[in-house]
Amino acid sequence: MSDQTFKKAEVVMLSLAHLAHDTFSAILPPLLPLLIEKLGLSLSMAAFLDIIRRIPALFNPFLGLLAERAGARYFVILTPALTAVSMGLVGLANSAVSLLMLLFVAGVSAALFHVPSPVMVKAVSGNRVGTGMSFFMVGGEMARTLGPMLVIAAVSWWGLEGIWRLIPLGVLASLVLFVKLRRYEGARFVRKAKERGDTRRLLRQQTPFLLALAGFILFQSLAKSALTLYLPVYLTGQGASLWYAGIALSVLQFFGVLGTFWAGHVSDRIGRRATLVLSSLATVVVLGLFVWSQHVVLLALLGLFLFASGPVLLAATQETHTSMPTFMNSLYMFTNFGVGSLAVLAVGLMGDQLGLPQTYQICAGLALGTLPLAWLVTRPAL
Repeated sequence: MSDQTFKKAEVVMLSLAHLAHDTFSAILPPLLPLLIEKLGLSLSMAAFLDIIRRIPALFNPFLGLLAERAGARYFVILTPALTAVSMGLVGLANSAVSLLMLLFVAGVSAALFHVPSPVMVKAVSGNRVGTGMSFFMVGGEMARTLGPMLVIAAVSWWGLEGIWRLIPLGVLASLVLFVKLRRYEGARFVRKAKERGDTRRLLRQQTPFLLALAGFILFQSLAKSALTLYLPVYLTGQGASLWYAGIALSVLQFFGVLGTFWAGHVSDRIGRRATLVLSSLATVVVLGLFVWSQHVVLLALLGLFLFASGPVLLAATQETHTSMPTFMNSLYMFTNFGVGSLAVLAVGLMGDQLGLPQTYQICAGLALGTLPLAWLVTRPAL
């Protein structure tokens, strides 16, 4: 019999692990204007920098099976340090090749963290999976609020080449997680039997869900990549300072924290489908207003609704009827990062050919595609 108690201490610890890891993953967008200038990169090449971080997600299904055998907690413990080292060294990269290598390592680390951690959250969330996923996603969104401010401060103090001095923060986070999480093997994070099942049958059974999920992520990622990865490039290109661009990005991400937090709670009360449809509709409306008015204040509202889908999609994935939840989560991560990579590249190519202002208009129009797919992706679980 599964334990239906919501274990808040364990959920918070996993959320802090998400915060520690993703803080370093989040430092690339504010560094892009400096890296583009230093290495002479185009927007398409800048898109490839983000894509190279996503390539390891192609192996997420295999990593999901590996996590079942190796012990998920070690992935969660070690990856903040690994990501901190690889991302902390990007300022020292003197060529596009060396930069791509560092980002690929960071991508491997991110995949190793994100595949098992939601399953661990589900295990300690009891019958409040949506709430648990909200706590977990808040950690990630808070990281994307703090990361830009942290790295901009580091650049101001030490220059681009000096951001390696941030690495000890990630190493310290891994040491703390080792002390906290290693104890939970025999007590709270109980070792469970290896997941068994027919992966081919699972794929056939879940194909409609995965196709709807991929479509939703594609249309949403076009808007999200324009507003996150390229926002500092867009604002500095309009004459804003790097500090202003970083603050604007942090405003978007901070309100994304709030949106992520309320979405899980609301979805536990009114349902996954209603929450996802409402947040998607609000995102389309506010994004259209932002493209029309260019008012930075609207970034706060966009943060509330644009990021609200995260915990809802995670909860919906974990609630599919399957005996292999870790493998199912790895399929979600595979879809999320893989389709998201295509969106990032598409925005970069459009930015080079049409300019970022017109690219934003196109992305706002395509965001309408999320509305029917939000309905489909949250159909009753199979």
